[in-house]
Amino acid sequence: MPGKPEPTSQAADRFRKTRAAHSDETAEDYVEAVAQLIESRGEARIGDLAKVMGVSHVTVTRIISRLQDEGLVEQPPYRPVTLTPAGRRLARASMERHGVVLRFLCAIGVPRRQAEIDTEGIEHHVSAETIRAMRRVLKEKGA
Repeated sequence: MPGKPEPTSQAADRFRKTRAAHSDETAEDYVEAVAQLIESRGEARIGDLAKVMGVSHVTVTRIISRLQDEGLVEQPPYRPVTLTPAGRRLARASMERHGVVLRFLCAIGVPRRQAEIDTEGIEHHVSAETIRAMRRVLKEKGA
């Protein structure tokens, strides 16, 4: 019923899930960027990641260190960043989700440039259930 507040436990759960998604965004964005750099340039260096992500070298170094602790990337001293098997899986899943959201937004008439911008925010917060629904609609539309 519109206007009726949701029970406190449901609201808390919704906000908890949103906060968890925010904390995963950085990891997803970085492993995706590492994968794309490796694919396009053969390697992913800190300086290249800084340019791609639009942040400082220090920021990238700090985040890569965190991702190493999480088992998503490896970076031996003075060597490029590589993805671990877990990092490759996360990058693949993130890129797939990104593609579905982008194709869906374009299919419903959102201009490509705006769809690309919106996808960057939506892709981290969309549920597997919603992705399945988007895929179903894309299939029905032949998109």
